[in-house]
Amino acid sequence: MDGPIGTGETVSDVTATLVRPDGTTSDVALGDLAADRPVLLSFYTADFSPDCIDEWCSFRDFDWFSSGEHVQVVGCSKSSAGLHRRFIDYLDLNFPLYADPDLAVSDAFGVTYRMLGITRRSRRSCFLIDSDLTVRYRWLGDHWLDPARDTPPVTEIHEAITEELDVPTPDTFGF
Repeated sequence: MDGPIGTGETVSDVTATLVRPDGTTSDVALGDLAADRPVLLSFYTADFSPDCIDEWCSFRDFDWFSSGEHVQVVGCSKSSAGLHRRFIDYLDLNFPLYADPDLAVSDAFGVTYRMLGITRRSRRSCFLIDSDLTVRYRWLGDHWLDPARDTPPVTEIHEAITEELDVPTPDTFGF
Protein backbone atom coordinates (compact mmCIF):
# COMPACT_ATOMS: atom_id res chain seq x y z
CA MET A 1 0.00 0.00 0.00
CA ASP A 2 1.23 3.48 -0.85
CA GLY A 3 0.68 5.41 2.35
CA PRO A 4 -2.05 5.25 4.97
CA ILE A 5 -5.57 4.16 4.09
CA GLY A 6 -7.87 7.12 3.56
CA THR A 7 -11.23 8.19 4.87
CA GLY A 8 -13.97 6.43 2.90
CA GLU A 9 -11.76 3.46 2.02
CA THR A 10 -12.36 -0.05 3.31
CA VAL A 11 -9.69 -1.87 5.27
CA SER A 12 -9.01 -5.62 5.11
CA ASP A 13 -10.57 -7.72 7.85
CA VAL A 14 -7.31 -8.45 9.64
CA THR A 15 -7.02 -10.80 12.62
CA ALA A 16 -4.56 -10.50 15.48
CA THR A 17 -4.23 -11.47 19.13
CA LEU A 18 -6.39 -9.22 21.27
CA VAL A 19 -5.52 -8.73 24.93
CA ARG A 20 -8.55 -7.70 26.94
CA PRO A 21 -8.46 -5.64 30.14
CA ASP A 22 -9.13 -8.79 32.19
CA GLY A 23 -5.94 -10.33 30.75
CA THR A 24 -7.60 -12.91 28.50
CA THR A 25 -6.35 -13.25 24.94
CA SER A 26 -7.77 -14.60 21.71
CA ASP A 27 -7.38 -14.08 18.00
CA VAL A 28 -10.05 -11.59 16.96
CA ALA A 29 -10.88 -10.20 13.53
CA LEU A 30 -11.32 -6.44 13.29
CA GLY A 31 -14.67 -7.05 11.59
CA ASP A 32 -15.92 -8.95 14.63
CA LEU A 33 -15.09 -5.99 16.88
CA ALA A 34 -16.64 -3.46 14.51
CA ALA A 35 -19.83 -5.52 14.19
CA ASP A 36 -20.65 -4.59 17.80
CA ARG A 37 -20.03 -0.85 17.43
CA PRO A 38 -17.53 1.44 15.66
CA VAL A 39 -13.88 0.95 16.58
CA LEU A 40 -11.33 3.69 17.13
CA LEU A 41 -8.12 1.79 16.37
CA SER A 42 -5.13 3.64 17.77
CA PHE A 43 -1.66 2.62 16.57
CA TYR A 44 1.25 3.33 18.88
CA THR A 45 4.90 2.33 19.03
CA ALA A 46 5.41 0.12 22.07
CA ASP A 47 4.15 -0.44 25.59
CA PHE A 48 5.90 1.50 28.35
CA SER A 49 7.52 4.12 26.10
CA PRO A 50 6.92 7.57 27.67
CA ASP A 51 4.94 8.91 24.69
CA CYS A 52 2.72 5.83 24.67
CA ILE A 53 2.07 6.06 28.39
CA ASP A 54 0.96 9.68 27.87
CA GLU A 55 -1.29 8.64 24.99
CA TRP A 56 -3.05 5.84 26.84
CA CYS A 57 -3.43 7.86 30.02
CA SER A 58 -5.11 10.60 27.98
CA PHE A 59 -7.60 8.12 26.48
CA ARG A 60 -8.20 6.57 29.92
CA ASP A 61 -8.64 9.94 31.63
CA PHE A 62 -10.98 11.35 28.96
CA ASP A 63 -13.98 9.58 30.44
CA TRP A 64 -16.04 9.56 27.22
CA PHE A 65 -13.62 7.07 25.65
CA SER A 66 -13.52 4.91 28.78
CA SER A 67 -17.21 4.74 29.54
CA GLY A 68 -18.91 5.72 26.30
CA GLU A 69 -21.16 3.32 24.48
CA HIS A 70 -20.82 4.86 21.02
CA VAL A 71 -17.30 3.76 20.12
CA GLN A 72 -14.82 1.22 21.40
CA VAL A 73 -11.18 2.21 21.67
CA VAL A 74 -8.67 -0.50 20.75
CA GLY A 75 -4.90 -0.08 20.78
CA CYS A 76 -2.44 -1.73 18.43
CA SER A 77 1.33 -2.02 18.72
CA LYS A 78 4.07 -4.51 18.00
CA SER A 79 4.38 -5.32 21.71
CA SER A 80 3.68 -8.92 22.72
CA ALA A 81 0.50 -10.14 24.42
CA GLY A 82 2.41 -10.63 27.69
CA LEU A 83 3.74 -7.07 27.61
CA HIS A 84 0.24 -5.80 26.80
CA ARG A 85 -1.09 -7.53 29.94
CA ARG A 86 1.49 -5.77 32.10
CA PHE A 87 0.84 -2.43 30.35
CA ILE A 88 -2.94 -2.71 30.88
CA ASP A 89 -2.40 -3.54 34.56
CA TYR A 90 0.21 -0.83 35.08
CA LEU A 91 -2.03 1.93 33.66
CA ASP A 92 -5.33 0.39 34.81
CA LEU A 93 -6.68 0.53 31.25
CA ASN A 94 -10.11 -0.70 30.29
CA PHE A 95 -9.22 -0.88 26.58
CA PRO A 96 -8.21 -4.02 24.69
CA LEU A 97 -4.89 -3.99 22.83
CA TYR A 98 -3.98 -5.86 19.65
CA ALA A 99 -0.55 -7.53 19.70
CA ASP A 100 0.90 -6.93 16.22
CA PRO A 101 4.52 -8.17 16.40
CA ASP A 102 4.77 -8.76 12.64
CA LEU A 103 2.97 -5.45 11.91
CA ALA A 104 0.33 -7.16 9.73
CA VAL A 105 -2.43 -4.93 11.13
CA SER A 106 -0.23 -1.87 10.69
CA ASP A 107 0.51 -2.95 7.10
CA ALA A 108 -3.24 -3.30 6.35
CA PHE A 109 -3.71 0.36 7.33
CA GLY A 110 -0.55 1.50 5.51
CA VAL A 111 1.06 2.99 8.62
CA THR A 112 4.19 0.82 8.85
CA TYR A 113 7.45 2.64 8.26
CA ARG A 114 11.14 2.24 9.01
CA MET A 115 12.51 4.53 11.70
CA LEU A 116 15.79 5.95 10.44
CA GLY A 117 15.61 3.29 7.73
CA ILE A 118 16.27 0.53 10.27
CA THR A 119 13.48 -0.52 12.66
CA ARG A 120 9.96 -1.24 11.39
CA ARG A 121 7.22 0.30 13.50
CA SER A 122 3.74 1.79 13.31
CA ARG A 123 3.18 5.46 12.66
CA ARG A 124 1.14 6.88 15.53
CA SER A 125 -2.35 7.14 14.10
CA CYS A 126 -6.05 6.64 14.84
CA PHE A 127 -8.76 5.28 12.55
CA LEU A 128 -12.50 5.18 13.17
CA ILE A 129 -13.85 2.02 11.53
CA ASP A 130 -17.55 1.26 11.04
CA SER A 131 -19.26 -2.14 10.78
CA ASP A 132 -18.46 -2.31 7.05
CA LEU A 133 -14.74 -1.76 7.86
CA THR A 134 -14.91 1.63 6.17
CA VAL A 135 -12.66 4.34 7.57
CA ARG A 136 -14.90 7.16 8.76
CA TYR A 137 -12.17 9.31 10.34
CA ARG A 138 -8.40 9.24 10.61
CA TRP A 139 -5.68 11.11 12.43
CA LEU A 140 -2.01 10.67 11.46
CA GLY A 141 1.03 11.69 13.44
CA ASP A 142 3.28 13.95 11.39
CA HIS A 143 6.15 14.86 13.71
CA TRP A 144 8.98 16.23 11.57
CA LEU A 145 11.57 13.81 12.98
CA ASP A 146 9.57 10.71 13.82
CA PRO A 147 5.84 10.17 13.08
CA ALA A 148 5.56 7.94 16.15
CA ARG A 149 6.33 10.85 18.52
CA ASP A 150 3.07 12.77 18.14
CA THR A 151 0.38 12.20 20.71
CA PRO A 152 -3.20 12.03 19.43
CA PRO A 153 -5.25 15.13 20.24
CA VAL A 154 -7.92 13.34 22.27
CA THR A 155 -10.32 16.29 22.44
CA GLU A 156 -10.19 16.83 18.67
CA ILE A 157 -10.66 13.10 18.04
CA HIS A 158 -13.65 13.07 20.41
CA GLU A 159 -15.23 16.01 18.58
CA ALA A 160 -14.65 14.44 15.16
CA ILE A 161 -16.13 11.10 16.25
CA THR A 162 -19.22 12.63 17.86
CA GLU A 163 -19.81 14.63 14.68
CA GLU A 164 -19.16 11.67 12.36
CA LEU A 165 -21.40 9.30 14.35
CA ASP A 166 -23.97 12.03 15.10
CA VAL A 167 -23.69 11.39 18.83
CA PRO A 168 -25.63 13.82 21.02
CA THR A 169 -23.52 15.98 23.27
CA PRO A 170 -24.18 15.59 27.00
CA ASP A 171 -26.01 18.26 28.93
CA THR A 172 -23.66 20.64 30.70
CA PHE A 173 -26.26 22.11 33.09
CA GLY A 174 -25.14 25.60 32.12
CA PHE A 175 -21.49 25.19 33.13
